[in-house]
Amino acid sequence: MPSHQKLSELLDPPTTVLLTVECQEGVVGADSALPELAEAARSGGVLANVARLVAAAHAGGVQVVHAIAERRPDGRGASRNAPLFRAAARLPVQQLSGTPAVRVAAPIEVAREDLVVRRLHGLSPLQGTDVDPLLRNLGCRTLVVTGVSANVAVPNAVFDAVNRGYTAVVPADAIAGVPSHYTPAMVRHTLALVATVATTDDVLACFTRR
Repeated sequence: MPSHQKLSELLDPPTTVLLTVECQEGVVGADSALPELAEAARSGGVLANVARLVAAAHAGGVQVVHAIAERRPDGRGASRNAPLFRAAARLPVQQLSGTPAVRVAAPIEVAREDLVVRRLHGLSPLQGTDVDPLLRNLGCRTLVVTGVSANVAVPNAVFDAVNRGYTAVVPADAIAGVPSHYTPAMVRHTLALVATVATTDDVLACFTRR
């Protein structure tokens, strides 16, 4: 884990953005299309930690961006080139634009100044979306990545952030994947090689100290 001073330097509010990844009702909510993932996010305290980070970011002047995955009811433009996409299309709960499934899930609060970016295709919150240009316009240098899943979207976000020149910070107890033992292995053996790994409390201490 980084020292408090080092992490505090990385998390300078004017150049830091907090990203929540797919923390939406249809993924981590009560009526999730992926109940095992929703259970991992809720029972392990991950969703609560994301909510704590968002609240602290709002109070500390750190920009929050919510990345939402959705698709049109007619499926136009949606990706079909991987088994994951084809399986998702058969799920009983669909992440359809304009439905409750694509709302940011409680207990996370969306403030007026937050940015909500929606994607209709692909696996990454950054690649092919408005997130990267928005981060650049905001003067972002450090991206704090939270949410789900540690299997796909979170590592995609971290890799894409690093490839684009941002410093990535991952609060390890604010991301979830399935099975539950996979997430710490992903953090230790993959994400720790390219991102600064911390805890929610570490990041909160930096946000609230300011």
